[in-house]
Amino acid sequence: MTSKIPFSPLEYIKPTADQLMEQSQSFLDLMKKRRTVREFSDEPVPEEVIRNCIEAAGTAPSGAHMQPWHFVVVRDPEIKRQIRQAAENEERINYEMRYSDEMKKDIEKLETNFEKPFLEHVPVLIAVFKESYRIENHIRRKNYYVNESVGIATGLLITALHYSGLVTLPHTPSPMRFLNEILKRPGNESPTVLLPVGYPAENTQVPDLQRKPLGQIMTVF
Repeated sequence: MTSKIPFSPLEYIKPTADQLMEQSQSFLDLMKKRRTVREFSDEPVPEEVIRNCIEAAGTAPSGAHMQPWHFVVVRDPEIKRQIRQAAENEERINYEMRYSDEMKKDIEKLETNFEKPFLEHVPVLIAVFKESYRIENHIRRKNYYVNESVGIATGLLITALHYSGLVTLPHTPSPMRFLNEILKRPGNESPTVLLPVGYPAENTQVPDLQRKPLGQIMTVF
């Protein structure tokens, strides 16, 4: 029988209605400026900032509090080179064979291709792994709502990076199993996303895209 954990009082101070509005509007204004970036400066990023952002991601809720995630931080130039080479190999196949004509038409406006130089030039890469199951005392144990939990944690990580003043790109060169080999992760973990992290390169431009208005993404009953 699983032993119970102790409970402690929630640390919470109820904000006023004005504070609620001010804080929610301030956060919205900040997040509206978040953009996916593919052009990075090679200026180093403080290690403590990355640590803080990953620790913030680790505060995400998870099924049965299993916390089925692992974040691998890569600064080593040779490892970044290996990751770029492997990712471009998969992306080349994606563009030539795996992507449907419809998908290629949809992403054409973004002017992307299989070449991913940012994976090598960026100061930091963060590979996010999901732990499909865990091993305890040589016994395989189930994790719960793994995709949902890791997705929430990744969203928090992207938000924390943006809040800190950095830029990133959710890169998913599927399949990504090569990351297990390069980063020496165990078989019960699967890579879900690769985040290049840094400062934007000088004179960086991003696609002039419009997000869906609130009326298209929210329904109220």
